[in-house]
Amino acid sequence: MHTFAAAGAAFLVCVLWFDLMFDVQVRGHYGEVPANALASISGYYRRVTREAWPMNRLIAVVMLLTILVIILEIIFGRYHWWIEWLSLIAAASAIGLARVRTIPNASRLGKASDSPEEQSRLARRIYKDHIYCLAAMTLVLLLQLGAHGKRSRHKEVPVPTTPQSAVL
Repeated sequence: MHTFAAAGAAFLVCVLWFDLMFDVQVRGHYGEVPANALASISGYYRRVTREAWPMNRLIAVVMLLTILVIILEIIFGRYHWWIEWLSLIAAASAIGLARVRTIPNASRLGKASDSPEEQSRLARRIYKDHIYCLAAMTLVLLLQLGAHGKRSRHKEVPVPTTPQSAVL
């Protein structure tokens, strides 16, 4: 199962990396973000939140499947408890933040209907959210990759074997 969780986390890390390529334009601007940077960022979020349908739904599906696989890891006790629970906490916090705040802010920024000050605030918040989500999903990826080869937390019962001398 860790393979599926790792693949989901890796996919989401890649998506975040692409988002951050636009988000970084807010760095170094403490007041209003320059108009050309805001236009670039809001244009990107307009495309990915409105015009990229149905491909943008793939991200939501991967988010849900990644959480589901981690929950199944917990239920079946495949790895050390701390790997499973840290993975769930990190993934759920990043995905929850994206669902509750980042996606609505990106959709709003994509409309470019707010004042430049408000657009700058939204762009900065999205950037900070994406930094957190990148760190959290990278942690999930590392935990899941590190889980490979770890023993199950459930003890395996050895299968009794017949001694070689008893066979003769």
